[in-house]
Amino acid sequence: MTTVSKAYAFVLVPGYSQLGFSCALEALSLANRYPTGGPFYRWRLLSETGAPVPAYNGVTVSVDGPLAPLERDETLIVCAGEDVGKNVSKKLISWLRNEVRRGMDFGALSSGTYVLALAGLLSGKRVTTHWEYRAALTEILPDVIIEDAIFTVDGRIFTTAGGAASMDMMLDRIRTEHGPQLATWVADQMVYTDPRLANHAQRIKLQARAQVRNAKLGVAIQIMENNIEDPLTPDEISDVIGLSTRQLERLFAKHVGVSPKRYYLGLRLEKARDLLRQTDFSVTDVCVACGFKSLSHFSKSYRAAYGISPGLEGSGTKLVWRKDL
Repeated sequence: MTTVSKAYAFVLVPGYSQLGFSCALEALSLANRYPTGGPFYRWRLLSETGAPVPAYNGVTVSVDGPLAPLERDETLIVCAGEDVGKNVSKKLISWLRNEVRRGMDFGALSSGTYVLALAGLLSGKRVTTHWEYRAALTEILPDVIIEDAIFTVDGRIFTTAGGAASMDMMLDRIRTEHGPQLATWVADQMVYTDPRLANHAQRIKLQARAQVRNAKLGVAIQIMENNIEDPLTPDEISDVIGLSTRQLERLFAKHVGVSPKRYYLGLRLEKARDLLRQTDFSVTDVCVACGFKSLSHFSKSYRAAYGISPGLEGSGTKLVWRKDL
């Protein structure tokens, strides 16, 4: 096991996910408690001005200093979360661009992926982000491959969905940097007995939620999730999975409690809600992106599902392409 100390620099953006950050940092901290061979890691915390940074839950964390030149052997991680759209500054973006030119590994937790994208660092790369932001980023970043994974690694770039997935990502990095023995020891210290692989899905699948193990139902739902903008008919889905339309309806009624058509509508409305809350897309743009043929049908369906018209939907974390950066 190598004992060369690895350095990390965490950049905290106001509103960052404290859970994701804590899980990542704790993995490094625990690695340094290994009985022999350490310390394996050192780190520093940075903010734009050097002032303490509030997480989205209101807890404020002190940092070691403001944005400053990094060493080439440091690994950079951008930590973000709620309200990232309004907390990204031109100074931060410029700093990221300059530092990444030094050739170090760099990555992001949760919506930190959005920050790296604004800096122009993710074109053509495979990345992930928290599932709440995935629909919005997929629409505004057509040249970035956004995967439904708990973490991704593409060359020197790594990204994670945040939350507990930060543990999985950091354990993977510890394994790569110092070997499986140390990674396993850290996982045991965290009482995390079954670390997940990168391609593990972020959300519990419907089959698991309902304790259903029907393969054809799973395929039908996957087809729906992959065809939101141009929805298929129940007949078309039935043909693909080798069932009659009646059999498909019975399958959904038994395991899900609603018809295939209503379930599919729910998926499209869920994406619409994410886009309305997290982007500056017009209601018409969202209507088209979610496969509705008429604005009136979209508005009526949205109001029935959420008790509010799409035009009045409240704002959340606005993820837009910031031309001012």
